[in-house]
Amino acid sequence: MESLNFRKVSLDDAEGISDVLQEIAAAGKRTRPSDVGFSRIHYIAHPDSIQCTVAVQDTRVLGFQSLKLAVEDNPYEVKVGWGIIGTHIRPSSARLGIGRALFQETLSAARASGIPAIDATISAKNAEGLAYYDAMGFVDYKQHTDAVSKIYRLR
Repeated sequence: MESLNFRKVSLDDAEGISDVLQEIAAAGKRTRPSDVGFSRIHYIAHPDSIQCTVAVQDTRVLGFQSLKLAVEDNPYEVKVGWGIIGTHIRPSSARLGIGRALFQETLSAARASGIPAIDATISAKNAEGLAYYDAMGFVDYKQHTDAVSKIYRLR
């Protein structure tokens, strides 16, 4: 088995990203779209993307992390100029250190971009996601009816 590699996403990763999202949906942890077209538009070729990183082993995408620039009227109401992060790891690949390694890649991209902070808005029901972002050093800064917004300050 090949080692785990982390790299910037490419158009060829659309199917692998879709597979990750579909596995998350099958586990009952996702309700948003997970098809190849959605993966391509929302993660690979999104106009506000700072960086999307994939974790790949034996050509199989095990997870990915997206960092986008918050622009006017963004869906999370994040302050313009901050980053918006999303982390997606196959449930079958949990607890392998993939999330921590992905965040190191994302953190480097965030610092290079000059953004002052990263927002993670997570469902209040997603205990694993909340714990992950806590472990990465994010802290709560805003409560919603059914979600929690956490921030990681870069400066």
